[in-house]
Amino acid sequence: PGGGRRYSARDIARLHVVARLSHEEGINLAGIKRIIELESAVGQLRRRLDELADELELAEQRRLAAEAAVHASYRRDLVPFRPADQQSMLVYRPRKPGPHG
Repeated sequence: PGGGRRYSARDIARLHVVARLSHEEGINLAGIKRIIELESAVGQLRRRLDELADELELAEQRRLAAEAAVHASYRRDLVPFRPADQQSMLVYRPRKPGPHG
């Protein structure tokens, strides 16, 4: 085989983009280079966003599991208390000692 250069499918696709932007859109080569750089940066950012979304989902699953473990460790004679509204007040009145106490 001769000394010709072989182009990958990616190279050919990029050349098609360059030709389209140059001929159909009238963009100069410096502008085309900048567009390609920005598209590459956007691709990298999208991949990183996907990674972070996966990490966040995993962290949420771990948080829920830890919360469930804490709830499972509660003594069953204790229950969470939340007042019905902000106007509610809980008053503790100790019992007065009876004749036996």
